[in-house]
Amino acid sequence: MPDIERWPTGRLLSTAARLVEHAWNEKLSGLGLTHAGVIALEVLAVKGPITQVLLAQIVRVQAQTMGKTLARLEAHGYIERSRSSSDRRSQIVSLSDEGTRVLDSAERLEREVLRDSPVDANVLRGELQVLVRALSERHASPEVHEIVTTNGSAFQAAETAAGRAGADGGRRD
Repeated sequence: MPDIERWPTGRLLSTAARLVEHAWNEKLSGLGLTHAGVIALEVLAVKGPITQVLLAQIVRVQAQTMGKTLARLEAHGYIERSRSSSDRRSQIVSLSDEGTRVLDSAERLEREVLRDSPVDANVLRGELQVLVRALSERHASPEVHEIVTTNGSAFQAAETAAGRAGADGGRRD
């Protein structure tokens, strides 16, 4: 295996992402959550009730994969699913009160993952946001692109509010 100094940036980024996700999943397991489940909950918190198909598109996973994630979330009482009144084939997914509570807990746990890291998590976070916004213009669905490029997005507002409530200066690590 080549020396880490010779790894391409994409490999470094994907390896770091897997390591962070693994550490976060370890913390989330106590809540009955996974990283994928938290992402689904975050989208529901921002978008409100939406179809399962649209949720899968926004998160960029297959509908079958989203169905498995939602089944786990529903079993814990974090989401509710109901048939659409306009299209009985569609499932409408909404965040429950318990889902809102557990999402707050998950976001606190996420900040802990990089707390003892030798890098400035706020700087890293800012650089990653720039990268995601730039790449989403060419490679993301319109829904994802809208979420990541809207400066006044609900995600950003929620993060700012959570940061004010915590001791991390308004940023999630």
